[in-house]
Parts: sequence; C-alpha cells; structure tokens
Amino acid sequence: MTHDAVQRWIDAYVDAWRTYDPAAIEALFAEDATYAYHPYDEGEEVVRGREAIVADWLEEQDDPGTWEASYSPLVVEGQRAVAGGTTSYTNGDFFWNLWTMRFD
Repeated sequence: MTHDAVQRWIDAYVDAWRTYDPAAIEALFAEDATYAYHPYDEGEEVVRGREAIVADWLEEQDDPGTWEASYSPLVVEGQRAVAGGTTSYTNGDFFWNLWTMRFD
C-alpha cells in the first residue's frame, strides 16, 4: 500500500458512510474482514465478515448532513496503515480517532 492508496480507501470509506450504499460499503472490505468500533472490542463485539459489516453499518445510520469527517494516513508500512482524524456532529459531539488498518 502507498500513502495515496490508503487515502483513496479512506475517501471511499467516508463516501460510503455518507451514502450508506451497501455496494460501496461492501467494496471496502475483504470477505473475511473484521471491524471493531473501539480498540477494546473483543469477541462478539467485533463484527466479522463483509456481509455482517455491511448489515451492521446499515443498522444504525447517522442522519445526512449531521456530521463531517476528515481523516488521513499517518503511517503506511506494507499492508498496514494508521490513520488519524476527526468527526464532528452538528449536535456538538466531536471525536478524535485513530484507525489501524490491515489490507489484503
């Protein structure tokens, strides 16, 4: 992976989040992907498999126009990357996030 390739993936992630298009969400993840919302998630808290990830995303959606997100890669090495950024909601909630990613 390159810095630019990871940025393209992040941009596609934010676009999929914004639209909740199942095909766009599906395109982000490998068949056997795992997805954790928090670094402390374990066991059944971790969503396993592409289909389950898509279903989980669609289960609880943010309303359109209620948030903005800005993320970028911080470190890219081989098939692993770390990205950082923020999500701010119109209700005043604000999140600093650090993502760890492994690409297939």
